[in-house]
Amino acid sequence: MKLIIGNKNYSSWSLRGWLACKQSGLHFDEITVPLFGEEWEAFKKSSDDLAPSHGKVPILWDGEAVVWDSLAIVDYLADKVGRDRFWPKQDAARAMARSMVAEMHSGYLSLRRNCPMNIRSRVELPGLEDETRTDIVRILTLWAEARARFGKGGPFLFGTFGAADVFYAPVVSRFLTYGIGVPGFAQAYMQAVWEHEWMQAWIAAAEAEDWVIEQYETPVAR
Repeated sequence: MKLIIGNKNYSSWSLRGWLACKQSGLHFDEITVPLFGEEWEAFKKSSDDLAPSHGKVPILWDGEAVVWDSLAIVDYLADKVGRDRFWPKQDAARAMARSMVAEMHSGYLSLRRNCPMNIRSRVELPGLEDETRTDIVRILTLWAEARARFGKGGPFLFGTFGAADVFYAPVVSRFLTYGIGVPGFAQAYMQAVWEHEWMQAWIAAAEAEDWVIEQYETPVAR
């Protein structure tokens, strides 16, 4: 398998696809392409590997099979290695995990817009939009419920690391970058995610990158 991703410092969806591949336990090669630069534009024009996704990342190739959406990548890999590697076994826990992942996949647009992922930075925001605060409260509420109901088996949302943590890992990064205040249980969860060996590998690679995307370096004043 090969996984095409964007800059590790900025690309939250690439992080999700990469963590999903790591969670599968299967070997994969990764190809990193700098987003929004000359190399990116040249790669989009010259490579058939990106054609199915219309130039978006991540994109996973497995022989002739191609998957170009992070949630679809999770589903595809779960089909290959077994659902239990990604999802809780208990029906109620699995139902909540799937719903939380779907909500992350399609929602929280204000948080994404105003707090883009930037692993290397620590930013003091001048303020937050009401919609962004609403997104943050909603996420913390879901984290609290998942941890209280299903998190007894370990430090992650449903105890052991799984698809829900894959999808909320970039949110952990955003909360740290922008100094978002969170309650103690959320701090403990964020620490568990941040210190996970796969996250540490991704963070180290992000910090070693020399690419800068200016549009993600300046916070929006409110």
